[in-house]
Order: sequence, then C-alpha cells, then structure tokens
Amino acid sequence: MISLKRLIEQNQEELIAGALRAYRASLDAMGRACLQACPALGSSLQNTLAGLQRQIPDHSTLEQVQQTGAHVEANLQQWGQHMAGYHQRKTGELKEILTIMAHTAEAVGDRDRRYSQQFTLITESLHSMATLDDLSAIRDALVASAKQLQSSVAQMSQDGDEMVSHMRGELHQYQTKLEEAERLATVDSLTGLQNRRGIEGTLAALIQQRRKFSIIMLDLNGFKQINDTYGHAAGDDILRQFASELRAAFRSTDDAGRWGGDEFIMVLQCSREEAVRHVERARKWVLGEYTLTGSCPPAKVSVDAAIGIAEWRDTDTMEALLERADTEMYRHKKSAARTATPA
Repeated sequence: MISLKRLIEQNQEELIAGALRAYRASLDAMGRACLQACPALGSSLQNTLAGLQRQIPDHSTLEQVQQTGAHVEANLQQWGQHMAGYHQRKTGELKEILTIMAHTAEAVGDRDRRYSQQFTLITESLHSMATLDDLSAIRDALVASAKQLQSSVAQMSQDGDEMVSHMRGELHQYQTKLEEAERLATVDSLTGLQNRRGIEGTLAALIQQRRKFSIIMLDLNGFKQINDTYGHAAGDDILRQFASELRAAFRSTDDAGRWGGDEFIMVLQCSREEAVRHVERARKWVLGEYTLTGSCPPAKVSVDAAIGIAEWRDTDTMEALLERADTEMYRHKKSAARTATPA
C-alpha cells in the first residue's frame, strides 16, 4: 500500500498530464461527433471545443479545468437549443414542401377530372349524332363538337403551361434555399470565413485536380490571456477583426478559413516560396495592435501568431500536408514562448 502511494506521488504530474490529454481527446471526439450529427451547426461547436482544448495545457490547474468544463457545458446547452430550433425550422420547411406537393397533385387531379367530364360530354354528343338522319344537323353538331374539343385542348395546354411555370417557380425557390443551406454549412458563423468543413472540401478538390498549392496555418499567440483578461466576448471581437484583416491581406482567389478556436488557415494556389512572400506582407498588415471595440474605454491588445507553411506534394494526403504545416507552426509557437519567457 505504501509503495503504491509513493508510486502515485512520484508519478503525479505524469498522471495529471495524461488525464488532461484524455480530456482534450474527449473534447475533440465530442466536436467531431457533433459535426457528424449536424454538419450545418456542428462546425461552429467543433471550432469552439477545439479552442477550449488548447486552453488546457498539461500543467493546467484544477481551477482552469473547472472553468473550461463550465464553458463546455454552456456551449453544449446553447448548441442543444440551436439544434432544437434548427430541426423545428427544417420540419416546418418539410411540411411546407409536402403541402405544396399535395396542393399541386390536387390541382392536377381537379384539372384532369374537369377535362374528363368535358370529353365525356363531347363523346356523348358524338354518340347521339348516330341517331340523326339530317346530314345538315350532323355537320353542325360535328362542327360544334370540334370547336368544343379544340377549346378544351387549348385550355388544357394553357393550364398545363401555367402549372409547369408555377412548379418551376416553387422548385427554384427551394433550390435557392438548399444552396443557401449548403453554403452556410461551410461558413464559420463567427468570422464569416470558411469553416473546417469548407476548407477540407477545397483541399480535397485541389488534390483531386492535382493542382499546385500551399497552405498557411496561423495560431494566435496569447489569445487565452485576452479571454481571461477581457472576457470571451472580447475574444470573439478580436477573432472577427483578425479574420477580416486576414481576408483583406490576401488575394481574392485565395481561400481563407477558421480552422478551429484561434487557428486560421489560408489556401493559396502557388509554391511555398511565393506563399512565404505573401506571409511576410501579411505580417505587416494583419499582426500587431487591435482595438477592442466593445470595451469602455476602448482597450488595445497586441496580436501575434505562430505560422506554418507547407506546399502540397504529389504523394501527400490531406492529413500529411496539414500535419507538416501544423508541426512547423507549433515549432514556431514554442520558440516564441521560450523567447518571451524571462531567464
């Protein structure tokens, strides 16, 4: 018993670090599960949970873990409310579509019944002609029936055209809704940039086309301190401002995305050397001092970022490419942290 106690005491730090790693892994799994459950809403929660993961280093205190747990609980409750509203809206839209389809089917049925009755009357009229002996009367009856038949066919054609036009309008309306829903499913709700799902789709397409491209990963340094000092609303404000400056600093043909939490990603169709030049220019315009617009008086904070760059190779999978950029980014982040730490 004493030996076991000593063993635990000797390995306490390692055990705590292992438990924190497991906690981070569970948050990652939770985010991925929410994304699979509802792609339209899961991406935002996955990004939030990814940011919370990075706020739990191996040396976290119990208080920090408890604060993170409270944030996770609050975000899950909020996400649950959004999910309920989302499914309620989708259920309403589905009912609307079914109602329109039912009304359309009913209209078609009414039209068919109406013209069926008209054709029956014409047929009965033609049958009655067989009993006529006066050729003049037969001719007049045939002319009248032909005009009636021609009028019915013309009216049926017009009704059909109007119904087709109406149905096309309805289909266009719902196609627009579907396209908007698909677009929102790939957009980060906080920053307006592409979310992780959107960027992964872009990368998959470029790899399939075997196009030359590079990615730039950016991770904000000291972002947790901004949240701790000014609150999460201020942190969100900085993320929105940073995203706007990042988007403006690159070309309109480059893809900008929020990878998760305080991590961002750029996809450029160019070599690594050219991507490095773009990064050096972006450092001057994107990194530096930002003003918290919601604080009174307005506070200024300095924003810096660790950056990793990787060019796609013919043999690269998406995962290998991302891992290479991620490794370089965190190497720079650790180097910056050592430089900032006083001797």
